[in-house]
Amino acid sequence: MTPGGNHRPETFFPELLAPFQALTVTGHIRVALSGGLDSMVLLHLAHQVFGHCANGLSAIHVNHQLQPAAAGFEAASVETCQALDIPLEVVPVRIRAAGSVETSARDARYQVFADRLGPGDVLLMAHHGDDQVETLLFRFLRGTGVRGLGGIPAERPLGEGRLVRPLLGADRELLRRQAQAAGIGWQEDPTNAATDVDRNFLRHRIIPLLSARWPGLGARLAATARACREAQELADLLARSHFEQLADGPHRIRLEGFGELPLSARRNLLQWWLGDSLDRTLSDRELDGLVLAAADAMPEIPVGPFALRRFQGHIYRVTRYPDPVAGDQFLEPGRTIRDGDYTVSLKGEAGSGVSLLLTHRRGGERLRERAGGPSRPLKKWLQERSVPPWERDRLPLVFRRDELVAVGDLWQLPQKEHTTEAGWQLDIRREEGIVCDRK
Repeated sequence: MTPGGNHRPETFFPELLAPFQALTVTGHIRVALSGGLDSMVLLHLAHQVFGHCANGLSAIHVNHQLQPAAAGFEAASVETCQALDIPLEVVPVRIRAAGSVETSARDARYQVFADRLGPGDVLLMAHHGDDQVETLLFRFLRGTGVRGLGGIPAERPLGEGRLVRPLLGADRELLRRQAQAAGIGWQEDPTNAATDVDRNFLRHRIIPLLSARWPGLGARLAATARACREAQELADLLARSHFEQLADGPHRIRLEGFGELPLSARRNLLQWWLGDSLDRTLSDRELDGLVLAAADAMPEIPVGPFALRRFQGHIYRVTRYPDPVAGDQFLEPGRTIRDGDYTVSLKGEAGSGVSLLLTHRRGGERLRERAGGPSRPLKKWLQERSVPPWERDRLPLVFRRDELVAVGDLWQLPQKEHTTEAGWQLDIRREEGIVCDRK
């Protein structure tokens, strides 16, 4: 651990304490603690102001397990929290190999935080003024629009509580001097010096040159960010108005009215609809593709956790869930199977000998909507209900011997016909995120 100097924890700078003292908190206070300089200073400042708060103060350390130094960061966090008598929760997470590792790590981290915030709770994070400068320049160079150039917000909702960044008005050097004055130790991230990483390249090579040429760079960019946030507020009002005119539910809009909007209004509406998941500006070509593609085409624009897709005169905002489970599985009592965006479980007591098979479409399946009634091709049944093609192969199908008894959460045999003598019940639920007509 890098030593901060003489141990004098009472030595805190008033300009750093002020944002903490101005906070109104009705719930529990949590500190996002990485073990690095910024979050260690954040923890000590929070302890100084909220250490005896009736609602309680604790810390969360998320270990992404992505580098050998991760164990040292965790150990430093544990040691510091023990010294300050602050409860610490260490949460290990595993990052999916697909896509950007950095984005996946961030998403996992924020999900951990969101899951732990109740009403009135506050999560403190250690982003500071230099982070803001790096973020604004990075987004500008990536071609981000006004929303992205609004920068890192000082506060926003998260989970059932809110996220607050009380150090955005301070720079990294001030935090370093605070650590040295108060004897705060921290871990140095060995990857911070690697200039092949874009943010590090900006931090070490570009920003020092800009700051030398244009003193007060941080304040200048902060003013730009404020102006962009104000412009975005007006753009959001317009987008909401257009959405209310065109929406068929929360996850699809009518293509006809959308195509009549000016190109700038189309872009504004979709970027508002996608929200924080969009880290770039949608191109003219992408927007034209949604409107002008052939009637039987199904264009797709992947955007973070979502995709924009077109089907039967609508544009859908589709959540990109994991693939369904591979292969067939027999359902077991008391066991819940996660199948893409569905959960499938069989409720009841063991011993009835019921045999239900979870599978997916292979073609040729038939559905009998009532006992003794005629069977129909499942494909035709799904088409009649306007189930989008990209959803059809993801639907969990449940068979009892050769009889189809459930199609996702769209249909099950009437309860009296598929509930077993032992009282078994099939339960299939879907996460919110994709909609279709279910007539």
